[in-house]
Amino acid sequence: MSDQSQPARKTRRLWAAGFLALAMGTTALTTLPLRAQPAAPTAPAVVLPHQRGPQGFADLAARVAPSVVRVTVTGHAEATPASTTEIPPELRGTPLEPFFRQFERGQRGPRGEQRGEQRRSVGQGSGFIIDAAGYIVTNNHVVGEADTVKVELTDGRELPARVIGTDPQTDLALLKVEAGGPLPAVTWGDSDALRVGDWVVAMGNPFGLGGSVTAGIVSARGRQIGAGPYDDFIQTDAPINPGNSGGPLFNGNGEVVGINTAIYAPSGGNVGIGFAVPARMARHVITDLQQDGRVARGWLGVSMQPLNSELASALRLPDTRGVLVAGVEPGSPAASAGVKAGDVVVGIDGRPVAAARDLAVAVAEATPRSTATLTLLRDGQRVEQAVTLGQREAPRQEARAGGAEAPRNASLGLRLSQGKGSDGVTVAAVEPGSIAATRGLQAGDVILRAGERDVRRPEDVSQAVAAARSAGRPAIALQVAREGGRAFIALPLNAG
Repeated sequence: MSDQSQPARKTRRLWAAGFLALAMGTTALTTLPLRAQPAAPTAPAVVLPHQRGPQGFADLAARVAPSVVRVTVTGHAEATPASTTEIPPELRGTPLEPFFRQFERGQRGPRGEQRGEQRRSVGQGSGFIIDAAGYIVTNNHVVGEADTVKVELTDGRELPARVIGTDPQTDLALLKVEAGGPLPAVTWGDSDALRVGDWVVAMGNPFGLGGSVTAGIVSARGRQIGAGPYDDFIQTDAPINPGNSGGPLFNGNGEVVGINTAIYAPSGGNVGIGFAVPARMARHVITDLQQDGRVARGWLGVSMQPLNSELASALRLPDTRGVLVAGVEPGSPAASAGVKAGDVVVGIDGRPVAAARDLAVAVAEATPRSTATLTLLRDGQRVEQAVTLGQREAPRQEARAGGAEAPRNASLGLRLSQGKGSDGVTVAAVEPGSIAATRGLQAGDVILRAGERDVRRPEDVSQAVAAARSAGRPAIALQVAREGGRAFIALPLNAG
């Protein structure tokens, strides 16, 4: 290779590093679907006494900045021809897209690189020191696929980092560096004490620019953005951009109350909607990673579904608060404790359960083999049930199907057949336009329970429907298994 190609190669690496730094900074590059919130009812204006705003965050920033680090990762990716160059999402449709493609073609030549060649990729994120011994918190998506990880301290030192452990379910990771002496560490704060409207400060490495400080308020708590099973994000309008991933979100006392993880970014940059993993959840995960490199989560062994008014009526519940137990896995802690499908969980260890996420997070944060107390609604009665939690989630049971057909239940539009096992009957066919069809029942579904009775024969369903009608109930709840999952479906009984 000639010497003349050296400046071109150097220029190309610099451009590639810059573009990749934009691309890898955070999950914020993916536009997140946000659920519309109901409009608040109009209320009389409240006149508050005049209060002075904050004088600034300079003292806070100076105190905690030495604990915030830049994380640089390198990896390898398969090269593609210039005609199919991957453009970072935030550059697509902008004036930079054709420039980026032209630059790549000019550097690669008219034929581009051949498939199968490997090219080096570089990305950057943020992190913060939690232990003077050199333990550093960041995001899993920053370091999860990296070949090498380096950490740059505020004093200019660049140290190789070892990945102690990662947890993709909460998008957290723990690194370790050897600095030859103690490092300045930050302290965890109480994220549960945050209120909407509280001031927060975000620090990190946006767009690879180095240490930056931004401020805003807590916009919302308990946000679900579809990132994983334990979604419970703090939303803030403190400006967060690609590269801030893994950086700390501080409260007014300089304590870490969140880990900046994602933004809603239709334009590729900050629009005032950022999300941070709350410190309460992060502390549990990071402690486990620091101890043995993996996360030990409690396991209950139930499948859950939210309640709506129709299901609440069919199950004779007073309201829709709580989460319905759609299924209990055989041999699970819940089964051993006597939890049943059809129970409604309204609390755990004195904490209210309003949604499935509340129960999932509470169980996950509990120590395996510890005892949790569930507050249940069962057959109209309030029950306290102690459960010794297990560890991890057991695989779901396969749905059963097959057997000879039985006569169709004309009123519901179902044709049922005997299942292969002793439990459940199979839906052989669903009449188009019937009640069952409008509620989403499909051929191959397995009905395990109808009303208050377990189902072993097609006649059990017919008898349960007749009993519910005789009792004047407006609907009947069927427990249905499909593709390994279980759920309750309410079928109205006001027709046929």
